[in-house]
Amino acid sequence: MPKNDTFNGQVMKMNARHRQDNIVRHLRRNGTSTIAELAREAGASRRTVLRDISALRDAGFVIHSESGRGGGLQLDPQSVQTTARLSVAEVFALLISVASMRAAGNLPFSGLADTGLAKIEKALPADKIRDLRQFLDCLYVGTLAPQVDISDLGEIDPALLPAFEAAFLERRHLAFEYRDAKGVITQRSIEPQAMLILPPLWYLVAWDPARDGFRHFRMDRISGPNCVKDTHFRRRHVTFDDTVRPLHDAPR
Repeated sequence: MPKNDTFNGQVMKMNARHRQDNIVRHLRRNGTSTIAELAREAGASRRTVLRDISALRDAGFVIHSESGRGGGLQLDPQSVQTTARLSVAEVFALLISVASMRAAGNLPFSGLADTGLAKIEKALPADKIRDLRQFLDCLYVGTLAPQVDISDLGEIDPALLPAFEAAFLERRHLAFEYRDAKGVITQRSIEPQAMLILPPLWYLVAWDPARDGFRHFRMDRISGPNCVKDTHFRRRHVTFDDTVRPLHDAPR
């Protein structure tokens, strides 16, 4: 199934941020650099780098240009960005990582982590804060039952979190390939309702229209996630047992 336009747009934005971050690091490390050098460093065209320089200036970086032999671009050493360059998905990834460690009881510097995350959230524009809070409302943490087998624990597909952003915020169906505990692979199209962290396992809690009920999908068994175009669903109430709580109710 082809990726939708929303997901492709997110990937392009992520690539632009990585490229611009590389440009800033290169300028700080080398002092002066030409457009040609930056283009080689970023693996992009001169036109793309010029657009990146313009975007960095809009974000608050002071980048000087000097023409002629020996000239080039220079980044003011005191220059810092004036707007947050983190996406909602990136901030959410930080938050759920902290939440997971807290739920597991192994976050030694939780106070400093919370302070740092609060500063990041404060720097976000209003629309991103709204999306972030909507995201966080879907996150729950708890404790994994000791009898659950985790011997086959695998890695989570890195494409899952960007796909979650569109699926949860825009209420779109999420399609993916799922491998169950017996190794059987099926194609699923579901309505994401919540994310559940039971360290070290992470679950996607969803309404499965094909089975007319809620299902828990281990995230490390999901592959090839894609949001489905022109689909929308309603938010459903998910009931958890007493050991599970919303992120905002988790102990600090």
